[in-house]
Amino acid sequence: MRSDTVKKGPERTPHRALFKAMGYTDNQLKKPLIGIVNSFNEIIPGHIHLQTISRAVKDGVLAGGGTPIEFNVIGVCDGIAMGHRGMSYSLSSREVIADSIECMVMAHGFDALVFIPNCDKIVPGMLMAAARLNLPSIFVSGGPMLSLNDASGRGLDLNSSFEAVGAYKSGKITEKELWEVEENCCPGCGSCSGMFTANSMNCLTEAIGMALPGNGTIPAVYAKRIRLAKAAGEQIVETLEKNVRPLDVLTEKAFMNALAVDMALGCSTNSVLHLMAVAHEAKVKLNLDIINEVSKRTPNLCKLAPAGKHHMQDLYNAGGVYKVMDVLLDAGLINADAMTAMGVTIGEAIKGQTYTITDPTVIRPIDNPYSKTGGIAVLRGNLAPDGAVVKQSAVDPEMLVHKGHARVFDSEEEAIKAIYNKEIKSGDVVVIRYEGPAGGPGMREMLSPTSAIAGMGLDKEVALITDGRFSGATRGASIGHVSPEAAAGGPIAYIKDGDIISINIPENSLNVEISEEEFENRKKTTEIKKKTNLTGYIAKYARLVSSADKGAVIE
Repeated sequence: MRSDTVKKGPERTPHRALFKAMGYTDNQLKKPLIGIVNSFNEIIPGHIHLQTISRAVKDGVLAGGGTPIEFNVIGVCDGIAMGHRGMSYSLSSREVIADSIECMVMAHGFDALVFIPNCDKIVPGMLMAAARLNLPSIFVSGGPMLSLNDASGRGLDLNSSFEAVGAYKSGKITEKELWEVEENCCPGCGSCSGMFTANSMNCLTEAIGMALPGNGTIPAVYAKRIRLAKAAGEQIVETLEKNVRPLDVLTEKAFMNALAVDMALGCSTNSVLHLMAVAHEAKVKLNLDIINEVSKRTPNLCKLAPAGKHHMQDLYNAGGVYKVMDVLLDAGLINADAMTAMGVTIGEAIKGQTYTITDPTVIRPIDNPYSKTGGIAVLRGNLAPDGAVVKQSAVDPEMLVHKGHARVFDSEEEAIKAIYNKEIKSGDVVVIRYEGPAGGPGMREMLSPTSAIAGMGLDKEVALITDGRFSGATRGASIGHVSPEAAAGGPIAYIKDGDIISINIPENSLNVEISEEEFENRKKTTEIKKKTNLTGYIAKYARLVSSADKGAVIE
């Protein structure tokens, strides 16, 4: 066993002594040491209950014949970090998570790992670590939050509160109505209840083969989530015995499967960044062109919030991720022979499931999709020569093709102020720049401005373009990840108020209607802005991070 390096032989007497100082017995040290990588903390609703999940995983490991040993990693709540300097630390925390896990695992000789994530950057950070370390691994998330209905029967979620602020600012709702949303939109533990980034990544972890069936959709408060955690604990011992490793699972076929499910579910645009980052660690070629190819051939079968009225509990009741994969498999859109961490193929795992409850209004049949193309589209043009990303499934039909005057802002804060001051008019295209991976730094999420636009009733009339990114809760014609970013001298740095911007999502194009000659003239007279007040980790991150079209990884 790998753990023999810290526990076997007379030379390891000091090491065993340190284990015994913590209460480990000789018998425990004879068994495989299973690292329980837990992201529990008391600042993320999706993580507040992960001690319960961890205990269940440990029970499973013990039942399977291993010795569980837990350690913790950091996590950032995107919602609490939103709209202020803290958001610079969200995406950048992904790299810290991966690096810290590497440190812990390499230092302590674990044989295998169970990862317990739940929210936004924690899931991909752990997947990156799993690929990098290549030890037998399995994932079990904390599960999604439930959604409650308001008085009108509308399902509430975190996005409801952001949009309610815009509605309040525009006089559409009262302060009491705003408070009622605040009281009810997040009723308890779990990852926020729509197909936002956290749930997108937990679903895709299941689809890519690194988690047991149900990982993405079983609600956090259901007892079945506890049973799933126990099963994951037992499974990791079996996975170790079979010597199935992450790089056996994270193959090109597995990433194609994950992308197909991504398109069918209508996942967050952040999933593009994260899948590319995980692929980078797994040494699998993945780029925006491949993502567009998968999107063009994969129909969008689900419209969960923010794109539609359904939430994660509805997807669970309809059969979950594996039911979606079953539909895709029958249509020839899933690679059935891709391996899973369970030691069986994904095709075997899918066909081994029994779907007692199905709902064709939540998971549409392949011949009646919401659209013939997937939930995400990659756009290119003279404004984004290296690509931009939009969640097309959350765009109203009338905004799929749009042309309007640019309203340009050099920060999220400037844009929010203008929106709340009612300076944005119907037909405008809001441009927020210097929010990219290096320029932000950290690609801050623009949920506040997009929600303000939606809350004020302008989401069917106004588009937003940024070199930053969006929350998975964002809806409307919100185009992010514009590459190259402004700080790197990308075309978005040279846009001026009043320029005509042309968006054509069906044709995958994003252009500004100015000549190449005018672009060149502006380059000579426009100063590229650089933030000079950066310190600590975020300063180092800004120096080292790659562009969004490469997954914003540290190179």
